[in-house]
Amino acid sequence: MKAGRDALRRGLAVSTVTLAVSALLTAGAGAVASAGPDADRAATPVLDWVPCTSPPGLQCATAQVPLSYRDPDGPQISLALAKRPAGDPEHRIGTVFTKDGGPGNRGRIPPKLSPAVASRFDIVGFDPRGTNNSSPVTCSDDPADDAKLSPPFPVTEAEENAAIRQVGEVTARCAQHAGPLLGHMSTANVARDLDLLRRAVGDDQLTYYGPSYGTHLGEVYANLFPQRVRAVVLNGVLQPQEWTIGRLPGQGREPFTYRLGPYLGAQDALKNLLRECAAHVQCAFGGPGATEQSLRQKYDHPLSRLRQGPITFTDSHGDQHEVTYRDLVGQMLSGLYGWDAVLYLTPTLQRLHLAAQGPVTAAAPVRIPPAAPPRFAPADEPQRAWNTWWSAVACTDSDNPRDPRAVGRYARMAEARAPGFASAWVYRSLPCASWPVTDPDRYTGPWNRQTANPVLLVGNRRGDPATPYEDAVSTSRLLGNARLLTADLAGHGGVYSGVSPCVDQWVDSYLTTLALPPVDTVCSAVRGPSDPSS
Repeated sequence: MKAGRDALRRGLAVSTVTLAVSALLTAGAGAVASAGPDADRAATPVLDWVPCTSPPGLQCATAQVPLSYRDPDGPQISLALAKRPAGDPEHRIGTVFTKDGGPGNRGRIPPKLSPAVASRFDIVGFDPRGTNNSSPVTCSDDPADDAKLSPPFPVTEAEENAAIRQVGEVTARCAQHAGPLLGHMSTANVARDLDLLRRAVGDDQLTYYGPSYGTHLGEVYANLFPQRVRAVVLNGVLQPQEWTIGRLPGQGREPFTYRLGPYLGAQDALKNLLRECAAHVQCAFGGPGATEQSLRQKYDHPLSRLRQGPITFTDSHGDQHEVTYRDLVGQMLSGLYGWDAVLYLTPTLQRLHLAAQGPVTAAAPVRIPPAAPPRFAPADEPQRAWNTWWSAVACTDSDNPRDPRAVGRYARMAEARAPGFASAWVYRSLPCASWPVTDPDRYTGPWNRQTANPVLLVGNRRGDPATPYEDAVSTSRLLGNARLLTADLAGHGGVYSGVSPCVDQWVDSYLTTLALPPVDTVCSAVRGPSDPSS
């Protein structure tokens, strides 16, 4: 799942797993229990850094890693990397590796992080195996097939039938076209790749920052290579049991996006938005005497009305603008990713409320804004097969029902708890019902191995529309050596967003000196969600 809003516009972003290794090939690295694949027998990649063509100021390299870690000396694939060199090389500590959300998102262009971190570390990003510029896989030669893997979530039975047929046709083509790499794309193998990259830059232990799906990569690495953990920061946490096979027996028969429950986090974020709106008289959707409960009823009315058909607005120029049920759900999910969602979503909600009463002429059209561009990559790197890559990782990592109609049954069950949000998230598992391959080297636990240093988890307790706060809490208890930092925020992510310097300072301190926040630390925001950003 992505730590940005563009994933939702391409099918929603929430964002996996691996197996063991052995011996002691790397100086300073402790012995690790081994079963199956053996990453330590693989050759250390040679990284020839050269100036990147774009963007300027970065250095680029290509790493060769095994297709399969069961055969480390066998066929190789390429990984694309880029590096921001440390600003203070004389006091350089090492390398921070980063992986943004997804899965499937580009990751080659690393974020800048903070000045405190950027001065002391090289910051390295990479496109995970099989994606983007790293030996990419595709399901067919037809670019349109990628979009067909993630049709708009169905509302009617006819739409569900069409979605099942369309997705099934593409996954069948994928089996014939994608090649052997498709069966080696679990997060487990990405974690093994990451360990080779750590070795390639000369670090004895891993320093890592991962938001959203990147948290699962960090969880898997920490349990595959526990003695190689220096500092791992996970921001917007995926619960690893729910992502893979479930916490309880039998949950593997549920769609993985159902058992993860991101729709419940979205519902919490919506409640926070309505509370904020009721508390501020200037909120466009509120008004005198408004309460969270009254605004919930006000929100439910246009949502119900849109299920019957689109609402059309006429602007002052006579132009008409149509909004559908899926438009509203998609905009709400996308907008709730931000701490300041109340500023941007409530004017549209007010116009929809008025229009649901009958024909209306709006001074300005209701606008369904495009998703924000990804934070970690420039626009000149198009994601050619994002839905294919998302499915190739998520569906090989996780257990899912093999009956595609079961996905709809679970979506409808979840709708009672999170109208609209449930269908948007749960149907994202539809490709997994007919995904044509498995990865025998995926990792499904245990998750409690004692790491050399603690893992720092950051979660937003006011509502996260992709990774609920409860997942950060339960994962902090599940991991063998972890500390939870609670952010009194809503939205997805929040580290280095400028909203909470308290969060940023603790992450800086941990990455640079390994100093952890005290147990039960809660960080507040420096501005409210209704306050304009500077």
